[in-house]
Amino acid sequence: MAEISTGVPDSTEPEAQMPTDDVTDAEVVDDDLAQLGEETAHEARQFLAVLRAVGAGESPDQAIPLLLLATSQILVTGARLGAITDVVPAEQFEADLGSDFDVEKLRDGLAALLTGLDEYVEVIDPLTTPELTSSTLSGELTEVASALVHGLRHYAEGRISEALWWWQFSYLSDWGSRAAGALRALQSIIGHIRLDADEEAVSEAEFDALHR
Repeated sequence: MAEISTGVPDSTEPEAQMPTDDVTDAEVVDDDLAQLGEETAHEARQFLAVLRAVGAGESPDQAIPLLLLATSQILVTGARLGAITDVVPAEQFEADLGSDFDVEKLRDGLAALLTGLDEYVEVIDPLTTPELTSSTLSGELTEVASALVHGLRHYAEGRISEALWWWQFSYLSDWGSRAAGALRALQSIIGHIRLDADEEAVSEAEFDALHR
């Protein structure tokens, strides 16, 4: 899949407690799962890199388009996981990964950047629970990031099937719906930005373009 250019390296910061890109002592899995694991890990890192860059205030004018692209792409990755049969981890018990990834700094950075645009309303479940609930882009996107990091930590330790199982399970049970809701909100923001312009200003711009 096409990469999203963010201007930040495809790696993670030690103080953020994220896993490294290197995979040590990887378990042996079939070629298809190995490739899927590698591609999913790469896309997860790309998504995290975009969130970190946006949350740090880099290119604020491009923040919404970057988040729209990154969220769309990670949902494509999730859809691939949801479309295949259930991944069975090699071990029956999840290895202890230590402390959880701290997303508060990332959440705070996104919330500050998205002031006035952060909150939105969505349907809880279009099939079973049509009631509305309020959410925030900063909250949902950082929860997606947390789930992806959890799988990346398994992947970095060489537990490929465990990482794929976690990414697949958490996509179906949690982060897939969070990312989908955030994507809908981001698309709505982009739509309003592009289409809610003053009609007179648009007409003047069109006239200038035609008679330039």
